[in-house]
Amino acid sequence: MSISLDEAVDLTRTGDVWVFRGRSVPDRAIQLTTNSPVNHVGMAVVLDDMPPLMWHAELGRSLPDMWTGTHQRGVQLHDLRDAVCVWANRYGQRAWLRQLDPPADAEMEKAVLRTVARLDGTPFPSTAQLAWRWLRGRVPAVRLPALPGRVGDREAAPAPDPTGATAPDRTGATAPDRTGATAPDRTGATAPDRTGVTAPDRSGVTAPDRAGIAVRDRALETAYCAEVVAVTYEAMGLLPAGRRPNWYDPGRFWSGDDLGLAGGARLGAEIEVRIPPR
Repeated sequence: MSISLDEAVDLTRTGDVWVFRGRSVPDRAIQLTTNSPVNHVGMAVVLDDMPPLMWHAELGRSLPDMWTGTHQRGVQLHDLRDAVCVWANRYGQRAWLRQLDPPADAEMEKAVLRTVARLDGTPFPSTAQLAWRWLRGRVPAVRLPALPGRVGDREAAPAPDPTGATAPDRTGATAPDRTGATAPDRTGATAPDRTGVTAPDRSGVTAPDRAGIAVRDRALETAYCAEVVAVTYEAMGLLPAGRRPNWYDPGRFWSGDDLGLAGGARLGAEIEVRIPPR
């Protein structure tokens, strides 16, 4: 099936996936190392009366980022039509659209905006970093066996303080102080204050699981295209939490690979998009 770019832009909705395939040496290298027919993926963001946008990561900075209004490399939010034309005409890519079914709801769209606020401007990794992170994403995590004197993965609890106050355990977790108030932990995350009211994090974005967000953000000091789409899908509740972002590559979003989306969601078959010449 083939449709024009104008038709595809009119059809696309938040959560739809756009995949690209090129013939340059870097494109072929990505396809070869990931065993995939495609080398780039982005996600559509279509909100209210705004023009359709493309949420992705790339090295170029030929288009203004719609979130910051500046030209930047890395994770970006672009005008979708302009982004597809750049990838087709400047980079020599073919493009396909895969539609999310059922469409994203209002809560999913809010999750998309929170993710854009966190990740926009994240740098794109170098070629060496890209290859290394992709390989690491294929290696299963190894749990070390518990050492003697430990209970599971934690050390045996320390003896109580002679004053009766509870001291921090040896894992580094901060225990309540002697007043009974909870202090900030040593990672810098904001803990509940002594009134019991939880303060917003430093980004000003309130999320239900700040620990999980902090872990993902540290892992995404740099980000490539598939990681951006995967983390956004996870925030939308479409992908299982806990999987490392570097497990994903552009080919995971091609129909030959089953993403296993949650809640009965699915991505439709690829629709080839005809790009008008410059």
